[in-house]
This record gives sequence, structure tokens and C-alpha cells, in this order.
Amino acid sequence: LPPVTMSVAHIFLNFQHVLISALIHPSYCRTLEAFWLGCPSSMASSTQGSSGPSAKHTSVAFLKTHKTASSTVQNILFRFAERNNLTVALPITTCDHQFCYPRPFSAHFVHPHTTPPDIITNHLRFSRAELRRLMPNNTIYITILREPGAMFESLFTYFNQYCLSFKRVPNGSLETFLDHPWSYYRPQEKDSMYARNTLTFDLGGDKDRPSSEAPAYAKRFAAEMERVFSLVMISEYFDESLVLLRRLLSWDLDDVLYVSLNMRTPDSKSSLSSENTAKIRAWNAIDSVLYDHFNASLWRQLRALGLACVEREVQLLRQSRDRLVRSCFGGHLPPLRSAAQITNKELRPWQPSAKVEIVGYDLPVNMTQKGHVPPRDECLKMVMPEVQYTRLLLRSESLRYRKRFPLRIVVQKPSIMCRW
Repeated sequence: LPPVTMSVAHIFLNFQHVLISALIHPSYCRTLEAFWLGCPSSMASSTQGSSGPSAKHTSVAFLKTHKTASSTVQNILFRFAERNNLTVALPITTCDHQFCYPRPFSAHFVHPHTTPPDIITNHLRFSRAELRRLMPNNTIYITILREPGAMFESLFTYFNQYCLSFKRVPNGSLETFLDHPWSYYRPQEKDSMYARNTLTFDLGGDKDRPSSEAPAYAKRFAAEMERVFSLVMISEYFDESLVLLRRLLSWDLDDVLYVSLNMRTPDSKSSLSSENTAKIRAWNAIDSVLYDHFNASLWRQLRALGLACVEREVQLLRQSRDRLVRSCFGGHLPPLRSAAQITNKELRPWQPSAKVEIVGYDLPVNMTQKGHVPPRDECLKMVMPEVQYTRLLLRSESLRYRKRFPLRIVVQKPSIMCRW
């Protein structure tokens, strides 16, 4: 009898512990919900038999690629860093909000007030050696890719006034460019990285490898990137990718909730024929190999987890996001608006040109919040564009740095001149 009595008491105490944790931490409750749905849990038990969530991983390097939903991932990381009092590496002021892209990344591009960092997520051209100099040894590297056809259409529209390879095309016609790309493309020209194999360039690779060498090079490069990145997310399967990200980092479901950012208006988008998609993939042959490789890799990981489990956790993620939206905004998301219609300048997205409109959100001053109410500041930051959020973080991290080191005077080297 005594052993049975002790066992029952032990079970009761464990149940009480779990119940109290669930009541205090709603995200813990939702993680438990994923567990009880039959999914393997990231809450691992130790060999001693103690239970509870694994420690959240806080050293993350996210390679922010172009036109891949990477701004949404960046916003998730920014908010996680603030909630957990982490340091985000941010660019020096001469680099603006990017790490002197398209120059290869250097640790010298990092603002000294934002070191030593836990997280890095602003645009940079990947350099593994420089990032290893900067980041902790246990840093987890992640990035995101997008289907080359849709990505290139977005690049062509977004950068039509910045990339000369696009700007010289008559009538700004994507079809005209695809018919004779070498008539407009200049490999050594400013901003040419937006016009061919942009993913490869962002990852630090050779976007202009000769066509005879490209297939073998692309396979080697994909294998090299697989050794570096613990997770390569896929834009078309964003929520499924977040399931893997959350588990990789041992984060709560609430840590990966999001609102989509940096979106174009529907009339700024062009539909692609299968013929033009094929031309884009041929022109961006290395990117296409990378995408196909890591799309297959993503689905291998999802199948290993169990597709039914993934589907249930995606549903849970979306339900939690809907609850957060209701709590923050009193119902549905605020309607998307043009920059000119947004009264709060901290929420106005950057506009690349008059030919494409990037929309954002405007929060009502007297918005009504419902249910478990997050701080209004957190709701604001969930829809805050990259440029404004980067500046806000730099101000707060600089203030924290000066409080820690009141006598230090930091002088940035004027010799580093970078484009925006």
C-alpha cells in the first residue's frame, strides 16, 4: 500500500504542477495541447525523470533573403528578443537598416552598442567566417527560400527603379526581359544581384557561374548550405516551416505567432504563365536547384515528424494567431492601407517606387482589446515595418549599453561607406 499511495501522491503533485503552469502561462497550455494531440513534444524530460519545457534556444542567426516572407520571420525574432531581453546585432548607421548589403558581411558592420549579440536577422550577404567571429558557438543558423518563379516576379516588380538590368527593359515588361535577358543584364552592374540567382548571392555564392558549370556547382553549393543551416524554411509552406522552427528552438507556440508584413497590393502582382515560369527557372538555374533541394529537405523533416501531427500543430498555430489578433485589435486585423493612408508614421512601410505599392496596417488610437490582452506596444510591434523596428531596437539597445558602460565613448569609423 505505501508504494501505491506514494505513486498516487506523486501523480497528483505532477498534475497540480502542470495545471498551475498552464494557468499562469497560456503558451505552455497550447504546447501541452500539441502534445496531447499526439505530436512529439519539444518539452523533453531529463534522464532523472523531471518534466517541463526545455530551455529556449536564444542564439539564432537568420539569413534574411529577398522577397521570401523573410520580413515576417524577422519580426518574430525581433519580438522574441525584446520579450526575453536579448541583444540583436544591428547595422552601424552608415549601413542604415542592412549590414552594408551587397558587400560580403563583416563583423565591422555591426553597431558596437549591439554586441555581443544573441540574434542577427537584418539583411546581409552571408559570410560564415565573419558570422562565426561574431555569434556564440551554439548559434543555430536558419534561412528561408521561395519558389524561383514567384520570387523573381516579385523582385522584378519591387526593384524595377533600382536595378538597372530591370530599369532598361522597355515598358517594364517581365516577358520582354525573359525573352532576351542578356540584352539587359550586366553582371558587374550595381544591384545586378536582384536580376539573377538572388538567393545564391544572398547565401554568399556565385550568381554568375558559367552555364556549363552551373549544375555541378549548384549541387555542391546546396550540400554546403545544408551543412551550415539547421533549418531552411520554405515560403510556400510558411506555417509548416514554423512548426519545425519552434521545435528546433524549443520555443512556445506564442513565440512564433505573426502577421504577414511587407506585402504588395494585388494589382502590383503579375500572374505567370507556365512558359514564363520555366524561363525564370532556367535563368535562375542555381536558385532553382537550391529551392528544389531544400523544399525536398523540408518535407522529409515534416514526414519524419508526422504529417498528421504537423497539420494539427498548424491548426493550433492559426487558432492561436486568431486569438492574438482578436486580443490585439478587437476582432479582425485592421484593413491593409497604403502608406499615404497610414496615420502612424511608425507603421508606414517603405515604398520602393511609384510602380509598386507596399501596404501596411494602421492601428486605431482607441482600439478595443478583448480577452487575454497583450500590451498595446506588443500589438504595435507585430505590424511594425522592418526599417522602423530596426531604428527602435537600436535606440533601446544603445540606451541599455550606455547604462551598462556609462564612461565608454564609441566612435564609428567614418571609412565604412555603404549603400542603403
